[in-house]
Amino acid sequence: MGNLVIIHGGGPSPVINASLYGAIKEAVSHTEIEKVYVAIGGTGGLIAKNLKDARSFTDEQLELLLQSPASAIGTSRDALEEKEYKEMVEVLKEFNIDMVLMNGGNGTMDTCGKLFMACEGTGIRVMGIPKTIDNDIAITDHSPGFGSAARYIAGTVAEVACDVRGLPIHICVIEALGRNAGWITAASALAEDSGFAPDLIYLPERDFDEEKFLEDVKKLIDEKGCGVVVASEGLHYADGTPIVEPIFKVGRATYFGDVSAHLCNLIIKKFGYKARSEKPGLCGRASIAWLSDIDSKEAQEAGRVAAKSVIEGESGKMVAFKRISNEPYKCETFLVDTKEVMMFERKMPDEFINAEGNGVTEAFKEWCRPLIGKPLPKLITFKEEN
Repeated sequence: MGNLVIIHGGGPSPVINASLYGAIKEAVSHTEIEKVYVAIGGTGGLIAKNLKDARSFTDEQLELLLQSPASAIGTSRDALEEKEYKEMVEVLKEFNIDMVLMNGGNGTMDTCGKLFMACEGTGIRVMGIPKTIDNDIAITDHSPGFGSAARYIAGTVAEVACDVRGLPIHICVIEALGRNAGWITAASALAEDSGFAPDLIYLPERDFDEEKFLEDVKKLIDEKGCGVVVASEGLHYADGTPIVEPIFKVGRATYFGDVSAHLCNLIIKKFGYKARSEKPGLCGRASIAWLSDIDSKEAQEAGRVAAKSVIEGESGKMVAFKRISNEPYKCETFLVDTKEVMMFERKMPDEFINAEGNGVTEAFKEWCRPLIGKPLPKLITFKEEN
């Protein structure tokens, strides 16, 4: 008989609980496992021995995981050094835990790999479950959490674009999450499927050129009298300097300044034209209303495969997805060594970004569209294009 523990790390996503659901359902189905623990509050919760046995959860409670945002067991961004890894190993031994599932993004996969190394020779196995709305984990075609965040930004931008079209008196700048990778920002392009698309998209994969930005906006004003711009929170100049000084940094976490407000101020000062900023922020990673059904199913599968794999003896791996086809959409899971995904950021490739650097290509839309699930609702206007 052995025991298993599930740990969440980093920022939550709309489907991190779906992966938790898949992992728990798989783990409890194995009678050879005595305890299926969850760590309450991430790695810090494990060190503090704040553990609960998931077998005590009712079926009704587990089903609610599929419609609950954030992390139902709590997560953390603990700064871990050699001391903390040794403490975790000791706690695992104390509770006779020989299987560990870590669910998170780049930072958590780094932790997963380091814990795997710290557990060498102990018989404790460690497996990673990918999770990040930023979609910046290496190797895997995409990460659970991104599809729902992409659906949220596409649907929200469509609604805002519809509003701006109805009262075309200003430029609206929407700021999207994404520190160094522009996947979420780019996904706003799928708003076009509703009938209302963003006019300009600016990604952190391209150096920000203020003069070119203002030229693009002036063209919008002259041709349409209004427009919707989507900009990444991580926009920077050619020398790597953020276009708005970050408020402060804590480890890997950067608290960016208000990029959308800054861009609106540029527009107002340059052209004397009305501009307003919108910053959805955490709404995009906490929205169940815009949940992608595909994302939820794949998140559950990632959790299930991780649990099954670690039980069968795998260790030092992360579950990843391989794209088989777009139409019909099909992906399959495989395992990748954690050393291949530890702190490697996957950014938007050149073929997904347009030549002007202010939009995305059809290739990106074709790649991204299946991940947001069912089609976006169609919107209508009876106004003619200018």
